[in-house]
Amino acid sequence: MPKKTKESLRSARWFEPDDLRSFGHRSRAMQMGYGPEDWSGKPVIAIINTWSDINPCHTHFKQRVEDVKRGVLQAGGFPIELPAISLAEQYVKPTTMLYRNMLAMETEELIRSHPVDGAVLMGGCDKTTPGLVMGALSAGLPFIYLPAGPMLRGNWKGQILGSGSDAWKYWDERRAGNISEAQWLEVEGGIARSHGTCMTMGTAATMMGITEALGLSLPGASSIPAPDASHPRMAAACGRRIVEMVWEDLTPARILSKANFLNAIAAAMAMGCSTNAIIHLIAMSRRAGKDCTVTLDDFDTASRKVPVIANIRPSGDKYLMEDFYYAGGMPAMLKEMKQHLDHTAMTVTGKTIGENIQNAEVYNADVIRTLDNPIYKEGALAVLRGNIAPGGAVIKPSACAEKFLKHTGPALVFDSYPDMKKAIEDENLDVTENHILVLRNAGPKGGPGMPEWGMLPIPVKLVKQGVRDMLRLSDARMSGTSYGACILHASPESYIGGPLALVKTGDLITVDVDARKIQLEISDEELAARKAKWVAPKPKYERGYGWMFSRHILQAEDGCDFDFLETSFGAPVPEPDIY
Repeated sequence: MPKKTKESLRSARWFEPDDLRSFGHRSRAMQMGYGPEDWSGKPVIAIINTWSDINPCHTHFKQRVEDVKRGVLQAGGFPIELPAISLAEQYVKPTTMLYRNMLAMETEELIRSHPVDGAVLMGGCDKTTPGLVMGALSAGLPFIYLPAGPMLRGNWKGQILGSGSDAWKYWDERRAGNISEAQWLEVEGGIARSHGTCMTMGTAATMMGITEALGLSLPGASSIPAPDASHPRMAAACGRRIVEMVWEDLTPARILSKANFLNAIAAAMAMGCSTNAIIHLIAMSRRAGKDCTVTLDDFDTASRKVPVIANIRPSGDKYLMEDFYYAGGMPAMLKEMKQHLDHTAMTVTGKTIGENIQNAEVYNADVIRTLDNPIYKEGALAVLRGNIAPGGAVIKPSACAEKFLKHTGPALVFDSYPDMKKAIEDENLDVTENHILVLRNAGPKGGPGMPEWGMLPIPVKLVKQGVRDMLRLSDARMSGTSYGACILHASPESYIGGPLALVKTGDLITVDVDARKIQLEISDEELAARKAKWVAPKPKYERGYGWMFSRHILQAEDGCDFDFLETSFGAPVPEPDIY
C-alpha cells in the first residue's frame, strides 16, 4: 500500500492548485509539449546528470539518461533531467576536490527548488559520487544512485593495463630511460579503451562500491562495466525503482543509520579502497546527521578487523574491476565478508543488506578471496597520529613496501609542488631511499582544495638506481589508483600552522604503522619555539568561490565539507514558498 497519495506528492504543490501560479507552471510545461496526462497524479523524478563533453568517465551518460527516463515512464512517473557540474577528474584544475562541495550545493538546491518528488543521481567520476550523495542527503527526498561503472581493461602489447596505477609505473620506467617515446605513446593509447571510470580500485570504484554498501544503489550496480549491456538495463531499473520509492516515502532518513556507514567502512577495507574514502564517507555521514556520523577512529577500528579480500590493483597484484564484476561483484564480496556487516541495515530496495546479498555467489575465488585467504591481513587503510599530525594522517599499507611500515628517516622538505617537482628531476639531489619526502601547503586551504599531490614522485636519481618506493608525507591527498608508502591528509594542515609547517630538512621522522604512530623527533620545546616564529602565508583568494571555500572548508578529519552545509549547523531548510 503506497504511503504517498497523489494529493500528497510534493510536485502537486506546483501543478495541482487552481490558482494563477500553478496556471503558469502548467502552461509552461505545455509550452514544452507536455500535457496534464504527463504529470498529473504522477511522481516527478529529477535525474541529476553529471555528463559533459570533457568527462570521459561519463561519456555514456548522454544515453543512460534516456534509459533512466524509460524506467521512470515504465513505472508511471514523469522524468525531468537536471544537469549538474560534471567535475571531470582528469581536466579540472587545480583539483576537483575544490568543487565537490559546489556539486553538493547544486544537487541540494536543484532537488529542493524544483517540483520533484524523488531523484536519480548519475555519477561515478571521483568527486561526483560523494558530491551528489551529500547534496541529496541534505535535500532529504527519496533518491537512488546510478554508478557510471568502470571502463574495460587497458592493453599494451598483450599486457593488461590499469588506469592510473600503470601510468605511474610506466612513467617511472620512462624517466629511467627504459621506455622509448614511441612505446610511451602506445601506452597512452591503450590504457583507456572505453567510456567509464578508472578500472583499478581507485577513488571512483571505491566510492561507487561504498555507496552500494551504504544501501543507496541497486545490488550489484556499482560493479557493472560501463560498456556492458547490463548497464543500460540497470539504469532503467533505477528509474523504475525511484518511482516506487516515492510512493513508499522511502527517504534517506528512513534508510540510513550508523550501521549503514559502518557497513560501508567495512566494505571499503575489504575492497582495498582509496584513501579518499575516508574524507568522502565522513562528509557523507555528517550530512546524514549526528546519529550516523563516523570518524577516523571508526576507520582504524575496521582496519584492525577486516582484511583486504578484493584482489584488485593497486592493493591486489593482478585483477581489475572488470574481473571483479565477473567474479560476482559487490554483492559477492559483501556475502564473503558477511560476519563484518550489520545485516539489518536498510537499503533503497526496501529490503535489508542481508536480504540483498543472501543469494550472492563468488565465481572466482582468486579475485574475491575468503576471509582466511586475504591479500592483506588487515584493512586497506591505517590512521596515524603523533606530534606531526595530531588530527591524524592516513596511509594505505596494503599498497606499499613492507619495509616502510616501521621506519625512521631524515626529512627532505618542499614548500610547494613546483619546488618539489623541480628538485626531484635534479640528478645531484642529496637524497637516499631512507629519506622521507615532505610536501606541505597542499591541504584543503593550502592546495587549494587538497589536490592529489600526495604520491610524490621518486627522485630521478633514485629511479635510475632502481628505487620504486620510499616514504612520502604531505597534507595532500593522492589518487586512489596510486600506490606506495605515502602518508597523506596530515592534519591540521601546514597552511594554517599545523606541525607539518614546522618541519625542517634533516629532522628525523619516525613512522610505526602497527603502533599507528608518526612522530617528529624533536622536543616539545623546540616545536613550540618554531611555532612562535611561524608566519601565516598570504591568502590564496581575495574574491569569488575560492574566497568562500577558504573561509568555510573543514579539515580532512572532518570530511572537508563546508561548515555551513553540515546538518548540525542550523535548522533544516523548509519547503520553498510558492507564490
